[in-house]
Amino acid sequence: MSFQPVKRDAGNVRQFPAAGQPAVDRPLAAPEPLLPVLIVLHQETSTPGRVGNALRALGHRLDVRRPRFGDPLPETLQGHAGAVIFGGPMSANDPDDFVRREIDWIAVPLLEQRPFLGICLGAQMLAMQLGARVAPHPHGRAEIGYYPIRPTPAGLGICPHWPDHVYHWHREGFELPSGSELLAEGGDFPVQAFRSEHCFGFQFHPDVTYAMMHRWTTRGHARLELPGARPRHQHFADRALYDVAERAWLKRFLDGWLSRVPASVMSEAAE
Repeated sequence: MSFQPVKRDAGNVRQFPAAGQPAVDRPLAAPEPLLPVLIVLHQETSTPGRVGNALRALGHRLDVRRPRFGDPLPETLQGHAGAVIFGGPMSANDPDDFVRREIDWIAVPLLEQRPFLGICLGAQMLAMQLGARVAPHPHGRAEIGYYPIRPTPAGLGICPHWPDHVYHWHREGFELPSGSELLAEGGDFPVQAFRSEHCFGFQFHPDVTYAMMHRWTTRGHARLELPGARPRHQHFADRALYDVAERAWLKRFLDGWLSRVPASVMSEAAE
């Protein structure tokens, strides 16, 4: 059973008066607003997709930054509930200044024990920050479309009921960083999800909406010819089979992800 919040008109509530006293309207104390979530995107037309929708549904505002186009990254995450670095067509091995800055910046959530989530490119950046190697598949294979994943016991402990298949769009993978915990594994790219304290990396794309899938398979149609990639029609056929489970899992994960901050850290942020 779930309970829906009761809306109050104009923030006021009627107080019942004591005997012989006139009725008055007293303002109802507003709840403390939730901290925003930092969103790092890599293209002008990129959106946080389903992850952004889920975070807004939880009550968080989105602080969207695009360092590639000059947006700065905060020196601390004390004013944010967490941070998400999304994917992009570039590589974590690229020498571009914004790529290097983002990888270096991930030290902030690691040191401050703040929730961080890296998706595809963002996960590769987290792996590099932790000292792991990011590289193409040794036989040039790619994961573009839906592929099976297998949660580990650690992954099931973090979030049960993982989807059987998840959506991918990548041709590079990464090693499991030293000291990190493997949460899910796959075939051509064995490390699919991992955790280091409050920081998580997903090689796959739970953020992809139906509209995003249309856009990616149209603009990036050349990548559908890579070894191992699924044909375009199979992306949509598989979405009909696997998307409901992936969407439900993402909602549960994000709720738990933002709840992992120690109470001591949150109290410091409120001071």
